[in-house]
Amino acid sequence: MTSDSEQQSIVSTASPTTSPVDCNSQVRLKSEGDRILLILPPTAEMTDTVTWSDLWESFKHRLNGGSRFWQPQSPVHLMGGDQLLDGLKLQAIADGLGEVELQLVRIYTSRRQTAVAAVTAGYSVEQQSLTYSLSQTPAEPVQILADPLYLQMTVRSGVEIRHPGTIVILGDLNPGGAVIATGDILVWGTLRGVAHAGAQGNRACRIMALKMEATQLRIADAVARSPETPPTQFYPEVAYVTPEGIRIARASDFSKTHLLLNS
Repeated sequence: MTSDSEQQSIVSTASPTTSPVDCNSQVRLKSEGDRILLILPPTAEMTDTVTWSDLWESFKHRLNGGSRFWQPQSPVHLMGGDQLLDGLKLQAIADGLGEVELQLVRIYTSRRQTAVAAVTAGYSVEQQSLTYSLSQTPAEPVQILADPLYLQMTVRSGVEIRHPGTIVILGDLNPGGAVIATGDILVWGTLRGVAHAGAQGNRACRIMALKMEATQLRIADAVARSPETPPTQFYPEVAYVTPEGIRIARASDFSKTHLLLNS
């Protein structure tokens, strides 16, 4: 009998004619507070004979056949690493977890395609370059600057996107949605949610939007909230940090003054 804090691994159920799954390439579950970490093995640790189907079928058997150490409806954070997951695979994972009363809520991944697929499916996402081991947790910082993340979608309420680089959204950021970037944030649409640029402390980062109605803007450690009285006219605007705090300027004026002065 294992305790709640102990790691749970898949037990191979291979038949005599099937090769067992290598223990180094198994999916693992780890209890962490009130959430469950679902940790996928790095692709480098998967042998040529182990397919995604083999891995997932073995995992589903473990979910349905072993003792359950979690509470019903516990949130699951998927540590995807460098596994390439499309919408169908993410749906299969969510369905398998749902069968045992677990709820997939957040995806950690180092693959841009996986991040886009996860956000499109409505999950909160953190794109990272770090491959997690069983002893690591999502709280450990990542200092690697990634390429920009481009998303063509509306970020809905309840969705949080984290990326160690610049985020470009061709769409709206709705109230209740949050975007956190190590670099800049550009919303080619209406920004009504929470936007945090320069999340690792870079006060030179900026937030840009065609229509700025943010619930909260953050750049590094500086914070600004939307005014109580909304403006009557909207223009493309840029939020940036000054010694007095965050300021917002019309994009046309910002490009003529600020960019030229700093060139």
